[in-house]
Amino acid sequence: MQHKLIEDENGWATVVAIVDAGDEAVSCLTDAARAHDLSAASVTGVGAVEHATVGWYDLDRQEYEQIEVDEQAELLSLVGDVARGPDGSVALHAHVVLGLRTGETRGGHLLEATVRPTLEAVFRQSPAQLRKTFRPEFGLALIDLDQSTED
Repeated sequence: MQHKLIEDENGWATVVAIVDAGDEAVSCLTDAARAHDLSAASVTGVGAVEHATVGWYDLDRQEYEQIEVDEQAELLSLVGDVARGPDGSVALHAHVVLGLRTGETRGGHLLEATVRPTLEAVFRQSPAQLRKTFRPEFGLALIDLDQSTED
């Protein structure tokens, strides 16, 4: 994987990450966000995968139902955000839509994916600090604007 800061002006930054074939997407994108100390960013991406696991969140059970995509698929859209988790670490939250050979799609919360041949992602960082707080009623850490700050 490669990642590079391509713009940094007045607290706004743009980071591009290129994930290589065979690499695991979630860990690579998280590593890129961590390397550039992102804390209030949006992320978008396109590419392709040879395998992916996406999730549909079952609120009643407070866990993800896994949806396996065990074939080559176009990564038609990756959208998400980066904030700081309850422990202060970088927390990536990304959703994807995957296009299959038949034209059908699968989508959901990106749990893991093996890239093939590439994933191209762009992070856009604001000068703010977004923090997540664990919400027991949902079983998730969600962005908490009361804990977030503007720089």
